[in-house]
Amino acid sequence: MKYIIFILIFFYPLNIFASSKQLIKDKLENTDNISFKFIQKIGKVTEKGECIISYPKKILCRYDDKYNKILVSNGKSLVINSKKITNYLRYQLKDTPLNLILDKRFLLNKLENVELIRENDETFSFKIIHNDNLLNIFFDKESYDIIGWTTTDVYLNTVETKLFDINTNKIIDKKLFRVQNYIN
Repeated sequence: MKYIIFILIFFYPLNIFASSKQLIKDKLENTDNISFKFIQKIGKVTEKGECIISYPKKILCRYDDKYNKILVSNGKSLVINSKKITNYLRYQLKDTPLNLILDKRFLLNKLENVELIRENDETFSFKIIHNDNLLNIFFDKESYDIIGWTTTDVYLNTVETKLFDINTNKIIDKKLFRVQNYIN
C-alpha cells in the first residue's frame, strides 16, 4: 500500500503537466483563426481594440483610440496606420516579435520542446527565447485558448497584451489582411 501511495504522489504532477501541455497543443493545432478584444500595455500607455488572427501569420487589429490606429499583416509585411495621420509605418513581419506569435507551427514546435509550463489559478504559460526575442505566452486554464503574451517591441519596450471575448474558427474574409487596403 505504501508503494501505491508513493507512486501516486510522485507521478501525479507529471500526468497533469503532460495532459495540460497536450490539451494546449491540441487546441492550438485545431485553431485556424481567432478573433478577440484586447488590452495592450506598453510602458505606461494602455491601448484597447479588436483583432483577428488568421494562421499562418496574418493579423488585423483596430485600436479604439483617437487616431483610429490599424495594425495589419499579410504574412510578410506589418503596417501600422491611422486614418487621421497621413504617414504609416511598415516593417518586415520577420523583424518583429509578432512573427513568432502569428506562426502556429513555430509555437507548436516550441511547445513540444518546452520543459516547464507555469501554472497559476487561471493560466498556463511558457517562455520562448528566439533570436534575442523573449516571448511569454499565456493560455486559459479552462478553454486552453491563447489569452495573452508579453514581448518586447522593435523599440525595446515591454509589451503586455491580454485577450478577452475570444472566438475561434469563425468564417472570415481573407481580403481583410491585404496591407494595401490600409495604406493612405
